[in-house]
Amino acid sequence: MSFPVANRVLSRCLAALLTAGLACAVHAQVTVDGAWARATVPNQSATGAFMRLTAQKDVVLTGASSPVAGIVEVHEMRLDQGIMRMRAADRLALKAGQTIELKSRGLHIMMMGLKKQIKAGERVPLTLSFKAADGTLSTVETNATAGFAPPER
Repeated sequence: MSFPVANRVLSRCLAALLTAGLACAVHAQVTVDGAWARATVPNQSATGAFMRLTAQKDVVLTGASSPVAGIVEVHEMRLDQGIMRMRAADRLALKAGQTIELKSRGLHIMMMGLKKQIKAGERVPLTLSFKAADGTLSTVETNATAGFAPPER
């Protein structure tokens, strides 16, 4: 294959990959704002991540993952007979135009089995998984900034 032909093939492949990546972002129709994760102390095995999710179309947050944790789940905290309890939430429905805040003492992303200490100022990569009403699956990649309190708005 000659150099000009190889360049055209490579350009087309890169264009196809970029288009595929953009299609996933467009398909999700969810924007993430203010993502942060609680910094940890040495040997701490779990922490939470918090953010605002805004949906442009009806979707369901079905899960999350991160390379810094063995288990990542959507969790909710509720007052039950005077006791605050936390449990995994299998899914979180977002309606078109709706913003849901994942925050401390409410819905949040729980990261367990941490592989390392998360220090203040570090970026924590997160992948959020969504399912649309038509069954289309998509992901949104974000980075949460680690800190001991939410960033000021």
